Formats: sequence, structure tokens, C-alpha cells
Amino acid sequence: MSEGTNPTAGLPETLSWEGGRPGFVRMVEQTLLPGQFTELEVRTVDQMVDAIYRLAVRGAPAIGVATAYGVLLGVQDLVGRPTGDVMEAFADTCGRLERARPTAVNLFWALERMGARADAKVAEGGSGDEVVAALFEEAMAIHASDKDTCQRMGVHGAELIQDGARVLTHCNAGSLATGGIGTALAPIYEATQQGKRVQVFADETRPLLQGARLTSWELARGGVDVTLITDNTAGWVMREGRIDMVIVGSDRIARNGDVCNKIGTYSVAVLAREHGIPFFVVAPLSTFDMSIADGSHIPIEERPAEEVTEPMGQRIAPEGCKVYSPAFDVTPARLVSGIVTEVGVIHSPTTAAAEAAFREAGLEVPELAAAGEIKGSKAIR
Repeated sequence: MSEGTNPTAGLPETLSWEGGRPGFVRMVEQTLLPGQFTELEVRTVDQMVDAIYRLAVRGAPAIGVATAYGVLLGVQDLVGRPTGDVMEAFADTCGRLERARPTAVNLFWALERMGARADAKVAEGGSGDEVVAALFEEAMAIHASDKDTCQRMGVHGAELIQDGARVLTHCNAGSLATGGIGTALAPIYEATQQGKRVQVFADETRPLLQGARLTSWELARGGVDVTLITDNTAGWVMREGRIDMVIVGSDRIARNGDVCNKIGTYSVAVLAREHGIPFFVVAPLSTFDMSIADGSHIPIEERPAEEVTEPMGQRIAPEGCKVYSPAFDVTPARLVSGIVTEVGVIHSPTTAAAEAAFREAGLEVPELAAAGEIKGSKAIR
């Protein structure tokens, strides 16, 4: 098969650190896409918290990178200050960032990784400036690792995609959701570059329309054949025989393989099972929360009512209408055909399979958390 063109060549970098030290974070303002392409300059911790909460930056891996950079914004000006002052500022910054969004476990993973690096430098007797320098190194390493991880997931996932495949995806798990080429869209990009013909059906993904606004935008920009459908069309296109496989991303995966993703994913998984269509999840091992046994322990963020009653600033529901708007749902592992990670595909995921993947990657498998110690459990709005 002939090699195809690179569909990610023309895509913008979702976020980057600019200007050395001191510096700032440049990121795509995703709430304005596709109508307007604008890049934000995020210079304070409060601005980063705001960007994460209102979805200017979104997607679990991208939130992880943004969180690491948010830590830098909180400590970068502490030149010449004692180690104690730096660690106090670090703790305060982490506390503010962890309240931005409760469900995406990569946020907490990034804070833990930054904290481990800071603690190690303090244990060495490092000065305040050395702690800050170590945090800078770690944040850059997190971003670089995410780029590499996305590429490896793309290679593993592309093996599942046949030439001529018709793929349904939900929400946006492409380059806009990561520091690299994406999670769920990475295999599609890789398969396209290998010369395979891939047709994508993108759910609009209500209420914020990430599929319509973002997935359709970046796939079309990359020259990938994409067809937008309403969320409630998914079952019918499956019934018509138009879908060969489903590929989605995730914001948190429990130890047993239960998958938390954008609201509506569970419905797609149920429909896929009914129609005998394989349902795959693409996510890095950093998205696994091995401290929780199953998806019942995942905190589900509830979004503001206005996102439903006034989408894009246009009121569509009567004043005072009650709204229930969870941002995510949980798909049981039994409905998941496989989880594509950077170390390969976990077929028919189970607790044992997830633990084996961690060991293969050389990662420690943590103990289960107590109820009050679950990441994000105190941050649900």
C-alpha cells in the first residue's frame, strides 16, 4: 500500500511554553473554533485555572500539560527565594489548579509528577532556584513525553484499522486534546499517513459540540474524510451498516477498565454492542487511575446549566428550566473491545490486564485509595 500524506502537518500546536524563564503559555482558544482561530497568552495561575475550567484547553493529556505549565506560572518569579518559600508557593499553586476540573485524572497525575520532582530536589538539599529549575525540566519532559506517547498510540491503534474502514468517534480526542497528535484520532492520522482510506463519522457531541466544532475542523484541515452527524444519529448509521468500528478517548480509566469519557460515550458503546461493532478506547497509561477499583468511584463533573439552556449565547430553553448536565459518563469495561495505550492494546480490559500493562511499562501499580482520597472527589461543582 502506498504511503499517504501526513494529515497532522498543518495542525496548530495546542499549547506551548514561550519565552524561557520567565515565560508564558501560548494556547489555542478552543471555545472560539471553528469560526475564529485565536491563541491565548496565559501568564498567571488564575488565568490557567480559568482556561482549564471554561474549556479553552481541554482533553485529558492537554490538561495534564497545561497543569504542569500552570505550576511554572506559580513559581517562576521566585528568583533567589529560600526553598521553603518556593515549596509554599508550589503547594498553593497546586491547590488552585486541582480545583479547575475534577474528572480528568491527568491533571492530578501532572501535579503528582511535578510534586515528586520538587520533593526529590528538596531531599537533595537543593536551593529554591534549583527546585524551580527542576520543575521547569519536569514540565518540559511531560510535554515531550505526551507527544511521544500520542505517536506510539497512533502506531498501535492503526493496526486495528483496515483499509476502507468507517470509524465513528465521539467528542474531540485529536491534536487539540493533547500535546501531540491526539489519542482517539492518532490511529486515524497514522492509518491515513500509511495510505489507508479511512472515513470518519463525528458525533456533534452536545451540549458544547466538541465533535462539530473541533473534531470536524481538525480532520477536515488534515484532509481526512469526515462526516458530521447529530448525536442521536449514531444508532441509525450503525443500523444502516455504515460503521465498522468506534474509537473514542478517555478522561479517566478505572483499574478494571471502566472508561470515563465525554457524556454520550456510554450510549455509543451500548449501541455498538447491540450492532456487533467493536468499541475501542485510546488513552495513555497516565489516564488510568489505578487507585480506584471501578468506574463507580470516578467523580463526575456537572457543568453550568447555561451550557445547555444558552448554547453559543443563544437561549433555547425557558427561563428557570431545571437542567442536569453531567460532563462525562462511564462505560463499563465489558462493553470495551480494547484500550489502546502507548505500550500496546489491552484487549477485553480487566484489572489483571491493566496491571500487566503498567508492569510492562515499568510503572508501579498503586494501592487502592480510600474513599476520601480519590483524585478530584472534592472538586465537583
